[in-house]
Amino acid sequence: MFELKKIVSALLMPLPAMLMLGLLGLLLLWFTRRKGLASFFISFAFLGIFLVSFQPVATSLLRPLEKAYPPYVPSGQAVDYVMVLGSGHVIDHAMPITSQLSRTSLMRLSEGMRIHRLFPGSKLILSGYGGGTDISQARMMAKVALALGVNKNDILLLETAKDTWEEAFQAVSVVGESKLVVVTSASHMKRAIEEFNRIGLTPSAAPTNFLASNKIEQPWERYRPQAKYLEQTERYWYEKLGRWWQQLRTVISSEEAATQ
Repeated sequence: MFELKKIVSALLMPLPAMLMLGLLGLLLLWFTRRKGLASFFISFAFLGIFLVSFQPVATSLLRPLEKAYPPYVPSGQAVDYVMVLGSGHVIDHAMPITSQLSRTSLMRLSEGMRIHRLFPGSKLILSGYGGGTDISQARMMAKVALALGVNKNDILLLETAKDTWEEAFQAVSVVGESKLVVVTSASHMKRAIEEFNRIGLTPSAAPTNFLASNKIEQPWERYRPQAKYLEQTERYWYEKLGRWWQQLRTVISSEEAATQ
């Protein structure tokens, strides 16, 4: 089910979806007489790719989601655990270990380490499965954290969690009633907190890896399509799909509980 979810969501991302629509238009153009329909699909695909890569569109979609929680500021209450949610890595010994983490993972880890150092005695929980590699995301983040000065005794690993729900489920047995801070991307934070709340935890939010800013003044940056704005649209759409999956899972769980 996890693999199917990932495959379907990958195909529904804006760029693959628009490319497949454009390909359908080309096939209609080459092999049928339906030139009008073919022109519509091709035009729609090109216009769609332009819009999802256009800063005013991309930022307006993602920014409200990223602003759901403000950056973490210590409240004065002691923190027992700081949990960093995983987000991808590669195993390539031609790279330094900091480059083997995805940009998102490195941003999350650096924020988690910052908060961990604000609270001496706290534990740093690192999560994430292997993703087809021999080393889990959690262990790769731990390697980077150790290289950057975190004490080995302060690191706890959750190496089998594949998604946010599993990360929240596994965190319960570790955290219990203790004070927890969850670190993840700003775009993912709202869905992550909901998953932790569903499982009975009430963590503080520490969003990082903010992508959408409306403070861009240069017109050559703001009004030309760019890959970084396409990424913003994809992050928005990925979270939208994640919310729908979350709601579907809740409905299925409720129906299963009702039949038992």
